[in-house]
Amino acid sequence: MAEPRPAPVPPAPPGPPRPIAISEGVTVRELAEKMGVKVNDVLKKLLLRGIMTNVNRPMDQEMARQIALEFGYETSFVSFEESVVIEEKAARKGVHLVPRPPVVTVMGHVDHGKTSLLDAVRETRVVEREHGGITQHIGAYSVSIKNRGITFLDTPGHEAFTLMRARGAKVTDIVVLVVAADDGVMPQTIEAIDHARAASVPIIVAINKMDKPDAKPDVVKKQLSDRGLLVEDWGGDVVCVPISAKQKTGLEALLEMILLVADMQDLKGDPNLPASGTVLEARLDRSRGPVATVLVQNGTLRIGDPFIAGAVSGKVRAMLDDAGRKTDDATPAKPVEVLGLQGVPMAGDLFKVLTEEWKARQIGALRQQRLREEALQKSSRLTLDHLFQKIQEGVVKELSLIVKADVQGSVEALVKILTDLSSPKVKVRVTHASTGAITESDILLAATTNSIVIGFNVRPEKKAAELAEKEEVDIRHHNVVYNVASEIKAAMVGMLEPTFQEVPLGRAEVRNTFKVPKFGIVAGCMVIEGRIVRNADVRLLRDHVVIYTGKASSLRRFKDDVGEVKSGYECGIGLERFSDIKPGDVIEAFKVEKVVGKELYA
Repeated sequence: MAEPRPAPVPPAPPGPPRPIAISEGVTVRELAEKMGVKVNDVLKKLLLRGIMTNVNRPMDQEMARQIALEFGYETSFVSFEESVVIEEKAARKGVHLVPRPPVVTVMGHVDHGKTSLLDAVRETRVVEREHGGITQHIGAYSVSIKNRGITFLDTPGHEAFTLMRARGAKVTDIVVLVVAADDGVMPQTIEAIDHARAASVPIIVAINKMDKPDAKPDVVKKQLSDRGLLVEDWGGDVVCVPISAKQKTGLEALLEMILLVADMQDLKGDPNLPASGTVLEARLDRSRGPVATVLVQNGTLRIGDPFIAGAVSGKVRAMLDDAGRKTDDATPAKPVEVLGLQGVPMAGDLFKVLTEEWKARQIGALRQQRLREEALQKSSRLTLDHLFQKIQEGVVKELSLIVKADVQGSVEALVKILTDLSSPKVKVRVTHASTGAITESDILLAATTNSIVIGFNVRPEKKAAELAEKEEVDIRHHNVVYNVASEIKAAMVGMLEPTFQEVPLGRAEVRNTFKVPKFGIVAGCMVIEGRIVRNADVRLLRDHVVIYTGKASSLRRFKDDVGEVKSGYECGIGLERFSDIKPGDVIEAFKVEKVVGKELYA
């Protein structure tokens, strides 16, 4: 009698998907190797979807995710640089790291002596070569002190270059804040402190110009303590060194403090790895083509290395050090000028050496395509209209604000009220607060920190307004303190009321004033932008601070009453119940439209 056949064993139920990390531009071969399956099996899956490809062609991220899921893998995508770092960390277990020089960024207010300090340290004449004596580009310089190296980044101090200063803070280990002993803490000094804090790096204060008879270091220390920087000799933890860049005094003490703070950070790098770093600045040279100033942060960069810098690929054709001499390699914390790029990268882009040149070109092409697609899409800047939705999605856990007001008292009151609005779900943090008009510097800081700008009785400068529109930074204007808090609180709980949006009509500059019988003071103006309409809402600005808001009671061209005056023409404007008009004031005409708020919650 035949034995009964055993019942077939049912297949084991599939387990949960196993996680794998995939970088951008992953090829069919790389995906198969990550999953441990045959390349032909992956090709068959693609063929069933009607996709004919080869093993070295990059895959779309969504397609790679679907294919991996069919093989029982769940994908997480990382940038190419991140995947290389992960592989390097796994490969160098047990490898001895060597100490590297610290990267020091010099920050401070314009004309406080930043470049003069570097000039004294390096014993060169950098200031004399700069236009107007002000640094107008990011410079990176290596110096040797007691057989140890220090790399200095000289970031521009003029407020127009705040974005460059922010880039310098992103790659630095230590910030040296230069403050003039005879001038004290100035607006750009405060901006530099905010940027350094955003980068979470230690600050060393260098009080410069101690040789001047009106130097007041204690006043500077008091002003710094008001900004949260308490120096060591006042019981704090901030290193402070008095110096004179002109007389070259105190420099040794400053350099020793830099090395001491660097030792506490235990800075190390691995020179045996392929180089990685950051593009500090890039430009198109007429004779040499695209040139990038690169700070090597890890590994060693050599002639002939293929690389990717942001969306630009290339191969190192030549390198120059900070003195303009040709060099064959660059070790960690060494800045060099690199030639051999296929285009001009963006300052702040990551720089990474690859083993294969075709891979660099492939990733560069993919990123160029992605940039073109992103340019067609709207930016995802944070706005109050979408704040509640972002909080609900868990995207926003901290609301960053930049506060600008007409007087210091308003600044202090607003900062106190706004920071008290913090809730368990979202923390309100004031990134920067000061008096005066909203400048380009404020917009750039808002763009880099994804902040919302609050303007209290102040308006943005023309270039700042244009930059805010380009960067899609949300600016909110108010003239009542508690209305600011109410709006932010309403946005946080999803109850933001329909808002009123200003539509600018035109701007006119006051050239002279005239006293007219029955009308009072009339402003003789030149319309410099748009058009001025009679009976329109107007705002009088003096140094970008709002002096008056009301109606234009009269509008004249010569002796005739007119309905509107266009740009390029002169006119006389009378303001309703206001006569304190001075030459140099600016009159803005606008209309107010109601904007229905978007539904932010179900």
